[in-house]
Amino acid sequence: MLEQQIDYPTRPKTSAMLMKLFQITLVVLVLLINLAIAFPSWAERAPSLISNSNYFEVGQKVIWLYKPRADSSDVQRIPAEVIKLSSKQVQIKVYKHNKEFVNRWVNPNKLENLQKVKESVLKNLARWK
Repeated sequence: MLEQQIDYPTRPKTSAMLMKLFQITLVVLVLLINLAIAFPSWAERAPSLISNSNYFEVGQKVIWLYKPRADSSDVQRIPAEVIKLSSKQVQIKVYKHNKEFVNRWVNPNKLENLQKVKESVLKNLARWK
């Protein structure tokens, strides 16, 4: 019988291997650079009350600008405390006269920061003296 020579696949050429390695290295490098640039934007920074007056924290004392009726121009300023936060509303605790309290969900635009109110009152008092 005749002996047949069987061709076994040979190892890929060195240049093809280097090209594949270069491509993989390039993709990994681009991903790492992208993560290095994008990572700081992922970090959550607590907004400061100075730069954003609509930011509230749980436990913060606020003033609720309450209107008894929607068509009323009379606004009552009721002291309250922030209990819960959601994306569109803030739950506040309003104290009653008999040492009880009620919780209300309100629009953040209807709240004032108590600290800012105190500062404005002190400025007005200083002006009158």
